[in-house]
Amino acid sequence: MSVNVAIVGATGAVGQEFLTVLAERKFPIKNLLLLASARSAGKHLEFAGKTYTVQELTKDSFKDVTIAFFSAGGNVSREFAPAAVAAGAVVVDNTSAFRMKQGVPLVVPEVNPEQIAKHNGLIANPNCSTIIMNVPVWPLHRANRIRRIIVSTYQAVSGAGAAGLRELEQQIKAYAGGAAIERHLFPHQIVHNLFSHNTKIADNGYNEEENKMVNETRKIFGDPRIMVSATCVRVPIPRAHSESINLEFDRPITPEEVRQILSLAPGVKIVDDREKNYFPMPLDASGKDDVLVGRIRQDISRDDGRGIELFVSGDQVRKGAATNAVQIAEKLVASS
Repeated sequence: MSVNVAIVGATGAVGQEFLTVLAERKFPIKNLLLLASARSAGKHLEFAGKTYTVQELTKDSFKDVTIAFFSAGGNVSREFAPAAVAAGAVVVDNTSAFRMKQGVPLVVPEVNPEQIAKHNGLIANPNCSTIIMNVPVWPLHRANRIRRIIVSTYQAVSGAGAAGLRELEQQIKAYAGGAAIERHLFPHQIVHNLFSHNTKIADNGYNEEENKMVNETRKIFGDPRIMVSATCVRVPIPRAHSESINLEFDRPITPEEVRQILSLAPGVKIVDDREKNYFPMPLDASGKDDVLVGRIRQDISRDDGRGIELFVSGDQVRKGAATNAVQIAEKLVASS
């Protein structure tokens, strides 16, 4: 069955990735509508051998739309997603606007696909760092309940959109040429530097990105008891986030058991060659949908066998955003 698809924020980094992923996966599109702000209206984008003109987003844009992908920022989603739902579309929202709203499914298809059917016209795509962590951690949690997750992230500049990439590129050129380093998007120099994720610090001392990983994981796993502590860091990498993950299980578990579970897990690729010291890297994860998992080892700080360490890399623009949303839409179409 072919469906009418709209992409809100089509000219942005994630919006354009939607076009790539939809084409690669041969998503059954009958009609495609590309929407963006007034300043982007009139631009032309290519999809599947055709040229499409970007139209200005209004509340009347969604007539006959079946599925609407939103990737233009939380304020845009809060303003326009209700209009899309009222017009009969199912919204798959890539922003944080509705993730923690009661009654809105927060979905990683490899984890909780059954939640998709519970939508009331709105499905939320989780935060990119949450998705990249949840894909490999969930199958382990199913096999042996995880009590606690301690995660540190190494997040690429493209997580902040195309402007993040431009800033890193401009600073690299300026540094190489001995020119002054200019900052526009990030609060600190990013070239030859790293810093705490550039989101607001909450009253609990954690920034917004860290709190997202905590709260979203509990909702996706359906386990409010799971303890999660996150430290999120922006690093001078163009694309793909990496994460160091420490897991505490209910029962003892070995690295061999972890490898066996993950070798069968959807969306996971094990990259764990100790002899060659070859493990997940952003370069290898970029442009891929699988989350790369390696450095699988026992936590030697404890003597009860219940601790495991992992290192993962995943493309936050694809699996962390566009691919995850398209996978949700594929399941919507399949169940129609």
